[in-house]
Amino acid sequence: MPAPSRPVCILGLGLIGGSLLRRLAPEVPAFGYNRSAATVDAAVADGYDASTDLAATLARAAEVDAVVVLATPVTVLGPIVDAVAEHAPACLLTDVVSVKEEAARIVAAHHPGARYVGGHPMAGTAHSGWEATDPALFEDAMWMITTHDDTDADDWLAVAAIARAAGSYVVPAANDAHDRAAAAISHNPHLTAAVTAAVGAGESLLPLRLAAGSFRDGTRVAGTAPELQRAMLEANSIALLNTLSETIDRLVAARDRLRDHGDVAVLVEAGHRARLAYEEIAGGAVMPIVDVRIGDDGWAQELRRQAHQARVWMG
Repeated sequence: MPAPSRPVCILGLGLIGGSLLRRLAPEVPAFGYNRSAATVDAAVADGYDASTDLAATLARAAEVDAVVVLATPVTVLGPIVDAVAEHAPACLLTDVVSVKEEAARIVAAHHPGARYVGGHPMAGTAHSGWEATDPALFEDAMWMITTHDDTDADDWLAVAAIARAAGSYVVPAANDAHDRAAAAISHNPHLTAAVTAAVGAGESLLPLRLAAGSFRDGTRVAGTAPELQRAMLEANSIALLNTLSETIDRLVAARDRLRDHGDVAVLVEAGHRARLAYEEIAGGAVMPIVDVRIGDDGWAQELRRQAHQARVWMG
């Protein structure tokens, strides 16, 4: 897929937005905004085009017909979208927010006429801020792009071009399907990491002194700033409640089985099978979506169908 044909304006230069700015520039005309002067100063010192003036940044985006990328926490998305509606109402809008139905609801409420195609790169670390940014963050990552039957084909291709330019594969999906999947494979693990960390810490420092790979790997995301975790998890509360309920039910069943019969075979074996299935998909060849021309009748539905078979859009 060719590089984006229009400039890219990134609102929010934390881990995801800042890493995207680093990756796109200078091959793509890219510039950004952040409310923190320290962040902007650091970005400018590193040679990137950034500003603390949101209105001016959006006026520039409108002038050059940039694609505007919302890269702020979902909790502050409303005022940012208000500014887009005021200063760059005709610009194509996308985002990198980890919950899609709530992001779409906010955009619809604050900018009803927006040209909006949501997105979510499945990439990140436990660190945050400009100092944590990495231009290689999205390399070979999966980047979900909202794909509904009423999605404009040209707008979808413009957002897909950004994901591909960042080094990612595109996973087309409906917003609700994304949020259910994200709850299962991202948001629920944050809660299980938190409980593993809390239980593992125990009542003395001995468990932490003995902790090795299992504890380290199982609690990595618990190191993410709590306010960032809460913003993500609480914004996807309905889907997360369902996966959390299933988690609790499985753990209760395992506890009862261990108490009554002395084994945990059912849960351990189910988890082992699931891990092997993940390794087969993650470690195997990436299978492209085939025989779909964006804009043809039924293109969005067919993209979604093939994505549910673990295929990805590669342009």
